[in-house]
This record gives sequence, C-alpha cells and structure tokens, in this order.
Amino acid sequence: MVTNVKQVDEKIAVKKYKIQHSIDEYTFPKEAVIHMVRLDEKYINVELADGRIISIPLKWIPTVYNASPENRKKFEISQNRTMIIWNPDTSGINDEISILDYLGPTRDEKKSVYIVREPKKRIAESKKKLKKSKK
Repeated sequence: MVTNVKQVDEKIAVKKYKIQHSIDEYTFPKEAVIHMVRLDEKYINVELADGRIISIPLKWIPTVYNASPENRKKFEISQNRTMIIWNPDTSGINDEISILDYLGPTRDEKKSVYIVREPKKRIAESKKKLKKSKK
C-alpha cells in the first residue's frame, strides 16, 4: 500500500511524576466476608466487611427473582459469612449464593490444574473393582 505519509522523527516531552505512595501502603482485600445484605426490586446488595459493595441482579438467580419480596427477605448468612442461604422451610426458596462466585479470581488464587486421566486406566480400575465386588 502506497501513501503520501512521511515518517517524522519528533521528540515528545514526557512528564515524570513523583510516586507519592509505595505499593505497600495500599490496601488490597485479602478475604470477602459479608457485613450486611439488602434487597430491593432489582438487586441483592451485599456489603462486605472491607467496604466493597456487590450488587447482584435478581434476574441472575431465578428462584429468588420469582419469589415474593417477603420470602426474599427470609435469608440467613452462613457461619463463615461467605454465603447467603434461603431455607425452603422458612422462606419457600431453596437456594444459596456464594459471594466468591461474584467476585472473580483474587490475587492469591492459584490457577486450577486439570489432570487428564487416560481412559485405559479408568477401564482397568473399574474391572478390578468389579472383580472384587463379585468375590
């Protein structure tokens, strides 16, 4: 492709700023723990102990979305404060939400490693189990 554009060696002035705070002075959340839960017509608003607020659309959770506003409010927070649980005996809703599912990966989270098993091994193992159960 031929164009009439010419290359120009132009120097650009770059501003350098002093770093006011080191990375050690910043706060990064280490864990997500529920402080408070509020529900409105469209969202489950979860306030975490570190100050973050997560708004989860009710439409993402059909069992809660289709329930009455009175039943939605009948939830419990798990003992480790990471889940919102609706007990079907008290609320008519049988569901639970882990807030970790809505936060995405964390800085310290290791990548999952999947081990691929050979089909021959699985077949041999099942044959051994079958022989043992027949004896």
